[in-house]
Amino acid sequence: MNYKLEICVDSVESAVNAQVAGADRVELCDNLTEGGTTPSYGTISSARENLDIGLHVIIRPRGGDFLYSDTEFDIMRRDIEICGEAGIDGIVIGILLATGAIDTDRTAKLVEIASPMAVTFHRAFDMCADAVRGLEDIISTGVSRILTSGQKNTVPEGAALLRTLVKQAGSRIIIMPGSGLDDTNIEAMAKATGASEFHLTGRKVIDSEMKFRRDGIPMGIPGMPEFSRKVADPERIKKIIGILKMI
Repeated sequence: MNYKLEICVDSVESAVNAQVAGADRVELCDNLTEGGTTPSYGTISSARENLDIGLHVIIRPRGGDFLYSDTEFDIMRRDIEICGEAGIDGIVIGILLATGAIDTDRTAKLVEIASPMAVTFHRAFDMCADAVRGLEDIISTGVSRILTSGQKNTVPEGAALLRTLVKQAGSRIIIMPGSGLDDTNIEAMAKATGASEFHLTGRKVIDSEMKFRRDGIPMGIPGMPEFSRKVADPERIKKIIGILKMI
């Protein structure tokens, strides 16, 4: 099987690292600690200038749930238009109704606005009330792909449902497992799910170059590292690609 690998990144540096490693595509986000929100225009445009591989941008105006107000939906529309003007290859969305069903009306509208960009429905799918019905609803909107952990915290935990979804989807839509994947389990999950595309971060921690470090004043979430950050690791990603090629 010809496997494809998408790397989830939160910086242009990580996006370039993913490209160097041989990834097929990146999903560009901000605020990964909140599950990913829409990155800045500067980040989007810089990523486009620095990448030749596929570039998909998450369209998510805030963290939290996936039930959006009219104002938030308008923000999503505007961000999609900006992505189109910037030459982005695809966008990543997810909208639910209060009942836990897929918001098919709004999803279909965003797919129409995004055209000809590809559209992925992200892990909002993992929060929908009925995965089988949700899959059919998403297919009806014209979405190209679903990113999902199989409605569990990680792909290994959701592997059984993922395999069911892959079979249900057939050639109508791509099921792309993501969450908790790395070089230790990618081979087993490829075989267990039957999927052909996978999504992961493949990151490593790098230390800050700051020599002066003031302690005790958090600039973000208390307890989060202030003087280190995570970036995509080319060597780790290359290893995962090599494993997929050997299956």
